[in-house]
Amino acid sequence: MMFRIFLLQMAEGLFNFVIAWTFMFAPVLYTDCRRDRYKGSLDVLWGLQMFLTNTFLIPYMAIRLNNADDVSGPSKRSELGSLMTNGASYVGLIGGITCIVSILWALYGRTDANFGGIADRWEFLVGFFGSERLAYAFIWDICLYMIFQPWLLGDNLQNVQEDKVVLVNYLRYIPVVGIIAYLLCLEPKKV
Repeated sequence: MMFRIFLLQMAEGLFNFVIAWTFMFAPVLYTDCRRDRYKGSLDVLWGLQMFLTNTFLIPYMAIRLNNADDVSGPSKRSELGSLMTNGASYVGLIGGITCIVSILWALYGRTDANFGGIADRWEFLVGFFGSERLAYAFIWDICLYMIFQPWLLGDNLQNVQEDKVVLVNYLRYIPVVGIIAYLLCLEPKKV
């Protein structure tokens, strides 16, 4: 019984952490200066990323390295893109709070039922990562985000308020914190 409770809260915490981080990637994709090199729908790409796996970002990251197409101009944003871009600071706040709550839930959730302390939960987490397919997916997602976040944010610092560029440039390497800083510091006139 104790094992199942640990599994539940640690899995919930990890799942919600990764989902919140994925949620915060939407405004980043829609403000990416190289998004027009990708000829598919960013709505579909982000939907697949959000509801399946962020592995779908790998082809996007490769396509955005191509030379710019001289013929086509900037594409019009979809309604979802406009909503996510205009509400980027809200997305950052909601995603950041969700990440913090997810970590706290994984560490302290259901303590009223006396299901072990932090050391017990850490021991379970290490075992969980070593034995469950679901945990492998979470690790994969987190590792890809740790690579993609500084890359995308670094390429799009021109979208940030001028007085915040240096701050965001440094914070972009810190998982989750960097993307929150980017979303909170976007210059609405530039995106």
